[in-house]
Amino acid sequence: MSKSTSSFTCTSCGAVHKKWAGRCDACGAWNSIVEEAPLSAGPAAKSLGAARGRKVELTTLQADEPPPPRTASGMEEFDRVLGGGLVPASAILVGGDPGIGKSTLLLQATATFARKGLKCLYISGEEASAQVRMRAQRLGLADAPVGLGAETNLRDILTTLDAERADLVVIDSIQTLWADMVEAAPGSVAQVRAAAHELVSFAKKRGTSVILVGHVTKEGQIAGPRVVEHMVDCVLYFEGERGHQFRILRAVKNRFGPADEIGVFEMTGAGLAEVANPSALFLSERGQASPGSAVFAGIEGTRPVLTEIQALVAPSTLGTPRRTVVGLDSGRLSTILAVLEARCAIPFAGLDVFLNVAGGLKVTEPAADLAVAAALLSAREDVPLPPDMVVFGEISLSGALRPVSQTENRLKEARKLGFSQAAAPERSKAEGDEGMKMRKFSDLTAFVGEMFAAG
Repeated sequence: MSKSTSSFTCTSCGAVHKKWAGRCDACGAWNSIVEEAPLSAGPAAKSLGAARGRKVELTTLQADEPPPPRTASGMEEFDRVLGGGLVPASAILVGGDPGIGKSTLLLQATATFARKGLKCLYISGEEASAQVRMRAQRLGLADAPVGLGAETNLRDILTTLDAERADLVVIDSIQTLWADMVEAAPGSVAQVRAAAHELVSFAKKRGTSVILVGHVTKEGQIAGPRVVEHMVDCVLYFEGERGHQFRILRAVKNRFGPADEIGVFEMTGAGLAEVANPSALFLSERGQASPGSAVFAGIEGTRPVLTEIQALVAPSTLGTPRRTVVGLDSGRLSTILAVLEARCAIPFAGLDVFLNVAGGLKVTEPAADLAVAAALLSAREDVPLPPDMVVFGEISLSGALRPVSQTENRLKEARKLGFSQAAAPERSKAEGDEGMKMRKFSDLTAFVGEMFAAG
């Protein structure tokens, strides 16, 4: 029988070491490595081997169970991201940059749920109760029946939740909690993992919905161990640029609804206001047709969203031209520039390229490739695109244009906002909505030849 060996884990970053050391090689923290005995060597393993457990009741895949009930808050954008409303006993993790408005959003959502009849608690570990009350008064939520507390001790919080029997609990934030049975500093990997496990287990046992606020790293990921994202049912990111008033609530994981669904909010003096028609808002500042501008008909989750992609191409005085991208993947831009140069013989060497998605929206859909190429070519040739045209399509490395999904929804949204023509791949399934003219292209060379022949 093989001999079991202990492992040594860093309580700050979670890195596993073969032996103890005073300093963690992964994160550089001192005195953070602790020994963790394997389950096979502990007393629990001996008791498991001596005693028999109970048999787990099994069911079939054909079990006819009703879908989980949902409670709508009345904030349609928030409910949309959750998949239609709040599910009992669900655990939700919300992350976002500092100062982006996470606490404001959740305080508004908690107040709306409380006014719907749910018993709601708001536990803050970062602010005093008086500070939260000041925000509630500024937002006009002081009369909402929300229980407010300021505490970081996990044991005290669980005791309070067990006594109150609330329907919804907001913990702001998970990194500020500390469990007295874990010998680590608050915010460390061990503390965050223990606090998340206890709160998620409480939610499942008591039927209480728990919303956890998580800090993010400089890379934009939620700080702490990734196992926390696996524990919870929903992972939401609150995105936005400081210089823009728009905020995007995006679901990257949802066990009760579609992932990649978004809700759009506008930051105002009275808090976050819902945006029912994001396309009209993102295009509200768009003026007359100008070079370097292309309107992309995209899909975010289940909703079509029209956004403006702006490009600027200028001669460079540097040895290595600049490539500045906001709202898009910089690697995707490099790929599109390489395809334009290799397949269409359009060089961008010696030229600075600046690309931006208007309104602060982040676009990750490959269908934006053709719109990006159109904006770049329009800026380089100084030829504006038709002002009533939307563009979408994926570009392959061979220069061919590949069709994208939900073409009908893209065209319907474009026609609703007054656009009358669309540039799309040749094999797109839709033939065009009523009043929409489809201009289809087989490859990027055909698109460049027809749209920029005079340039």
